[in-house]
Amino acid sequence: MYALYSVLIVTFFVVVSPYLAWQAVRYRKYIGSLRQRFGYLPISFNLDGDESIWIHAVSVGEVLTARALLPELKERYPRLRLFLSTTTMTGQQIARNSLQYIDEVFYFPFDLGFTVNRTLRLVQPRLFIMMETEIWPNLLRACRRAGAKTLLVNGRISSRSYPRYRLGRPFFRRVLTNVDRFCMQGEESARRIIDIGAPAERVVVTGSLKFDSLEIPGATPDRGRNRVLRYFRVTPERPVIIAASTLKGEEQPVLEAFQRIRARLPDALLVIAPRKPERFDEVEQLARRGGWRVARRTELPVDAEPRQDVVVLDTIGELAQLYQIATAVFVGGSLVDQGGHNILEPAVFGKPIVFGPYMQNFAEIAGAFLDHEAAIQVRNARELETALLELLGDPVRRARLGAAARALVEANRGARGKTMSAIAQLLPPQNPGNVRPFRVVH
Repeated sequence: MYALYSVLIVTFFVVVSPYLAWQAVRYRKYIGSLRQRFGYLPISFNLDGDESIWIHAVSVGEVLTARALLPELKERYPRLRLFLSTTTMTGQQIARNSLQYIDEVFYFPFDLGFTVNRTLRLVQPRLFIMMETEIWPNLLRACRRAGAKTLLVNGRISSRSYPRYRLGRPFFRRVLTNVDRFCMQGEESARRIIDIGAPAERVVVTGSLKFDSLEIPGATPDRGRNRVLRYFRVTPERPVIIAASTLKGEEQPVLEAFQRIRARLPDALLVIAPRKPERFDEVEQLARRGGWRVARRTELPVDAEPRQDVVVLDTIGELAQLYQIATAVFVGGSLVDQGGHNILEPAVFGKPIVFGPYMQNFAEIAGAFLDHEAAIQVRNARELETALLELLGDPVRRARLGAAARALVEANRGARGKTMSAIAQLLPPQNPGNVRPFRVVH
């Protein structure tokens, strides 16, 4: 079955290679990462062959979630290097620019025998941690053979992916025996992964690390994290709508809702943050065709209030801090059938949140917010417009929703401790008195 799986991967790459080539030419994707994806890491990556903990986080969301574990991993395992891999370019940028405690960042290898074995020889992991649900059969089998423990952290099985996993249950039952522990976000995800084939005795419910990965405002010194706010010196009275992580098909309804909002609140500002960087141009042109005065964030002057109607956030890693100035937030990926995006980042700032009907990727979190009246779910573009208009006209309701959202975040923190306990069962903490020495690199 593994041989068939590998053949399918190769076939898939052959089929999609024209599209990948076009992406490489049009958006400069993949070109610089191909060597690492084939397992060729720089010679200086792990020059002395030190043992490590390897964390894999697909993209931005997983990278930011991994942040919750890094300080304790570094403290408990001081003699192990800490490596992190990503699949996407945006995840790579965030990991390199925003994470502390990581020794090296690299691109995840293609899941083929020769590439994963080459990577394992360089990384030398004692423990391989997969953020959320990243199941790579060849790599997991190679880790087992190399003696590396494997752990699925913050795991979830969405209602959309569950039927697909069940179709391949005979194969996944074999694959999942190579995972030593499954730390799942909730009871439903735990039940699903057991049904797919995970040994029940290895499955534990730890809660969602996304709550623990958030920095509570005011809990730590700023140290420049709020630099983006210098480009948005808006007055407290100016209404600001943030459309976050939007996908194709969502910006137009947002702009139409903004048309009615501006009729009532002429000084309102709309900030659109497209999920994919390659869509920055498209979204800017869409807004201009609507007759709006538009600017990109990278065009704004520092320490000034944007005088435009619409700002396209064309940067990576600034959205989370920008929520501080929002009057209301629409979280995208939810008005089109793409499973939704993370609603916790605006929640931690106590902002009223609106999302669409498609939140299957965050079903448990979204359900908790709705149960506690900490967010608003709309069914379509018309309801989105109504919800935003009502929020902007009702400060009492905004305050109530925002307070409930922040309280829910604070009440659900605690997954980090349970996850670290699961890690300690697989890899006992080291004696901190014997720390790996620094190396001088020439």
